[in-house]
Amino acid sequence: MVSYDCIIIGAGPAGLGSAIYQARYKVNCMVIGADVGGTANLAPDIENWPGMKGPGWEIMAKFKEHVESFNVPIVIDSVAHIGKVDDSFIVKTEKQEYHGKTILLAMGTKRRKLGIPGEEEYMGHGVSYCATCDCVFMKDKKVGVVGGSDAAAMAAQILAEHASEVVIIYRKDHMRAEPARVDVLEKNPKIKFEYNANVTEILGEGKVEKVKLDTGKELELDGLFIEIGGEPLTEIAKELGIELSEKGRIKVDAGMRTTVKGIYAAGDITNGSNEFNQIATAVSEGSIAALSIFNDLK
Repeated sequence: MVSYDCIIIGAGPAGLGSAIYQARYKVNCMVIGADVGGTANLAPDIENWPGMKGPGWEIMAKFKEHVESFNVPIVIDSVAHIGKVDDSFIVKTEKQEYHGKTILLAMGTKRRKLGIPGEEEYMGHGVSYCATCDCVFMKDKKVGVVGGSDAAAMAAQILAEHASEVVIIYRKDHMRAEPARVDVLEKNPKIKFEYNANVTEILGEGKVEKVKLDTGKELELDGLFIEIGGEPLTEIAKELGIELSEKGRIKVDAGMRTTVKGIYAAGDITNGSNEFNQIATAVSEGSIAALSIFNDLK
């Protein structure tokens, strides 16, 4: 069985950022993730990562390259179970077992769903959670975007490059995305807004054709992109008995330590950084966790 000082679970900004710092602290670490980049890959245009702008997948590819320059192993696999043995841990994946003195949980989030009639039925037939992936299928079509965050704003921007019209549907009376992004949206003649509204049902014959709003209005649409945030992937944390916040995020102290000794957490999965889910805050938490791991092992 291969042994490490720290096993990082999650290969997004928090996990990869921490790996860079751990490597420089000479902490023998590895990264396990279902994919490299996580939800950051889905961002069509990142403009607030200092020193580099561009698609999320491109920035995360640079992260991966940086981590690998320190000879840190990145294993593409899914973690099935984490068990405690004395003062260390056994991580079982679908393919292998690893031994770690410490664990860093950085699994991030999964896309939140609306939970309305038609959502599951039309998934892949007009309902999407990834504008970057599916925007090319919306050429000259009318589409809707549900949400008011930066993710929704970015989705609307990239969809407007392909669709004939983009309607942003949001439950509040104004978007909560960065003001600079909102300015861009409001100046785009292709983009319309339906504020103070929620989608209650998705309808169509074999594909999305229209949606119902709780205002009583119906919108004819060819696609619906759902961008309402994510839910923290905390199943493993629950199994380990780690304390969670009321919102289901892992509770951490200032050093990113969880309530279970030897286990740390970083990124969108925690209640840290004022729950501000950004690449910058994820990397920050990952680097703080790296320092804590280094000090605690020492």
